[in-house]
Amino acid sequence: MTETQGSAAPSRRSLIGWGGAGLALGAAAAGGAVAAAKAGNDVEPTAAEAGAAVAFHGANQAGIATPVQDRLHFATFDVKTEDRAEFVQMLKDWTAAAHRMTAGEAVGEGAYGGLAEAPPDDTGEALGLKPSRLTLTIGFGPSFFEKFGLSGKRPEALVDLPRFPGDNLDRTRTGGDLCIQACADDPQVAVHAIRNLARIGFGKVAIRWSQLGFGKTSSTTPDAQTPRNLMGFKDGTRNIAGTETDRLKKFVWVGDGDGGKNSAWMTGGSYLVARRIRMHIETWDRTSLQEQEDIFGRDKGEGAPVGKAKEHDKPFLKAMKPDAHVRLAHPDSNDGITILRRGYSFTDGTDGMGRLEAGLFFLAYQRDVRKGFIPLQRRLSATDALNEYIQHVGSAVFAVPPGVRDKDDWWGRTLFSEEA
Repeated sequence: MTETQGSAAPSRRSLIGWGGAGLALGAAAAGGAVAAAKAGNDVEPTAAEAGAAVAFHGANQAGIATPVQDRLHFATFDVKTEDRAEFVQMLKDWTAAAHRMTAGEAVGEGAYGGLAEAPPDDTGEALGLKPSRLTLTIGFGPSFFEKFGLSGKRPEALVDLPRFPGDNLDRTRTGGDLCIQACADDPQVAVHAIRNLARIGFGKVAIRWSQLGFGKTSSTTPDAQTPRNLMGFKDGTRNIAGTETDRLKKFVWVGDGDGGKNSAWMTGGSYLVARRIRMHIETWDRTSLQEQEDIFGRDKGEGAPVGKAKEHDKPFLKAMKPDAHVRLAHPDSNDGITILRRGYSFTDGTDGMGRLEAGLFFLAYQRDVRKGFIPLQRRLSATDALNEYIQHVGSAVFAVPPGVRDKDDWWGRTLFSEEA
């Protein structure tokens, strides 16, 4: 991450979509809170301090290799405007607001004290909350490149995901022109961030679908204990750590020359696959412990691979059943395929039949979807014993551009600016 400078609050009338009378009611897409405790410059992320701020500026976007926070609000948007200049201005306004929110500052001129006859710039329902390590990460979906004359800049690596065996995708939870991933240690901070970006984008973008997540199921912190999913198991113990610069460069960050001439603007970025995976919780809960452990290839208590004692012990794959999840997903079984995971658990009530609507919101970053998620998922969807207890019901893929380097940079600049 690079050192950054603090930014002054933009004028309330200079930012498109802030303070317009039509925003008072219809533009609020979700509940949330603003962290209004004032902070100065960006602070380097510290996983041990839940209230700390994560640096917004850097060569790569925060929220990828950043130590995984405990809460998620993920939202996709459809573009509604045909005016390129208007959309670019929105991206600049989003960037300014994101920088302020990740530092724990209010959006624009804040939640109170402004013009009484106009809606405030910030919703303000959690004034005084800390930054809570909020990160905001933006991505562009395949359908986005059908707009604004950008078809020639769609990266070759940004492919539409194929239909995998067992998929039962809900169209209302699939796709999207844009995505924003908000991660924080306080759920109100994460939800507030999405809410305020949606307000700023009112009339130019509209939320297509969103997902709340809790209880991180992956870790990017070296040697940390892997969190458990809703099945009670640890999965992905050899996830890429944020300090493993060599593995990040090899498997996560887009390099110079990757993906052909259309992808030069993506250097320093990554590709995100988001999958909403429902777990058949009730069926799983009636499955014997031995079968559960055989399905994963790990013991439930420690999380150790079959025949080993500790979670991080190197697995002996041949000791596991041929259809065990760990055996099929391991890089040694997939020509070295490695992805960075940032998954979260979710529960969304019941399905009307008394069954929990719960599971894993899977987020995976990689250098090339064609060499990462797609071949890996083809193998898993064909033979993984876990498939009896899960079903993929939502899906999206996004090109995640490089980071915002300084106070004059903005989300998407490398895509929209010819000089970039």
